[in-house]
Amino acid sequence: MAKIKSITAQTILDSRGNPTIEVTAETSDFSVKAGVPSGASTGKLEAKVLEVSKAIKNVNEIIALQLIGKDPVQQKEIDNLLIEIDGTDNKSVLGGNAVVGVSMAIARLGAAVKNIPLYKRISEIVNCKLKIENFPIPCFNIINGGAHAQNNLDIQEFMIVPQMNSFAENLQAGKDIYQSLESILSRKFDKLPIGDEGGFSPDISSAAEALDYLEQAIIKAGLNKREVDFILDCAATHFQEGDNYQIQGLSLNREKLLEFYNDLIVKYHIIGIEDPFAENDWQGFQEIFNKVGDRATIIGDDLLVTNPLRIKEAIEKTACNGAIIKVNQVGTISEAIEAVKLAKEHQWKIMISHRSGETMDDFIADFAVGVGADFIKSGAPVPPERLAKYNRLLLIEEKEYAK
Repeated sequence: MAKIKSITAQTILDSRGNPTIEVTAETSDFSVKAGVPSGASTGKLEAKVLEVSKAIKNVNEIIALQLIGKDPVQQKEIDNLLIEIDGTDNKSVLGGNAVVGVSMAIARLGAAVKNIPLYKRISEIVNCKLKIENFPIPCFNIINGGAHAQNNLDIQEFMIVPQMNSFAENLQAGKDIYQSLESILSRKFDKLPIGDEGGFSPDISSAAEALDYLEQAIIKAGLNKREVDFILDCAATHFQEGDNYQIQGLSLNREKLLEFYNDLIVKYHIIGIEDPFAENDWQGFQEIFNKVGDRATIIGDDLLVTNPLRIKEAIEKTACNGAIIKVNQVGTISEAIEAVKLAKEHQWKIMISHRSGETMDDFIADFAVGVGADFIKSGAPVPPERLAKYNRLLLIEEKEYAK
């Protein structure tokens, strides 16, 4: 049996230039690393992120002492031990950033010990057969608003979802549309800022205008509009004020905001809406699910925070039929897998997600394949920290389909 020899943490910088954690885990034969991302748009119920120096101290002085000598293949047992050591619902003692970094590193170390790719190790932990034909479809956030940009767009992410025959073709389509959009917007605007996730954040304030530009870019790229779908991440908690929502200069109640979304779905090929209402507005989620859930997937992110208990509540309330899965929202690989399994049992769509503050770590690519996710979003197909995930998926597809 291989044994964990050492676990250490150090500071690295994320894609926004902010300090974050990198964890190194070793046996006598293997050494692996895991970089921890961070979000700008975060749910109140997410695992608590501690100041980096405190989280690093917790890894080096508390967690490491408990895990040295353990078998890295025992992912569930190690994750349970991390949860037990912390002793809180939101990882506030050790820090969600400390816990997830260790949990990710242990998953990688277990894969190295077993001499298998990480995605196959994840599939083992899930205890499901790897179905490479169900490869995750990429969702490219190429117009940024909300907390990810310095413009007047209230909706946070405008994602294109190519529906080609392979991941490689989807990635190429995403790149072509991105370049076409850049050409179109460059002629319309003197300045073309880039948002946190690599998408453009032009000086526009209308969702319809953003979607019109995307449709133009699709056509300019030589594609048919029906070959590319849209998904919106509204992150509506950020424009909720009291009982109303402040969007596009209007103060809309729940009913009027639902009409606003329905009009967009009718006009554009929108197949999913993420966080259309605030994280505390269960009624809003229930109403939009009842009205448009047969036409578009209603996806919970801030509402669910990758937490199995929140997913169970959403199932009981018929509030969603899709879930964003972010490992660092809940803290451990095992808890994220539990969330995926629960959602899948109820035929929900699964989207594995990056964070706006990313690292070069490509863990989520393997995770998406290993759990059999429907979608993955990792920003625009340009910044290196986003391309790291897409390139890893290219390699996985190439390796598996070559068999």
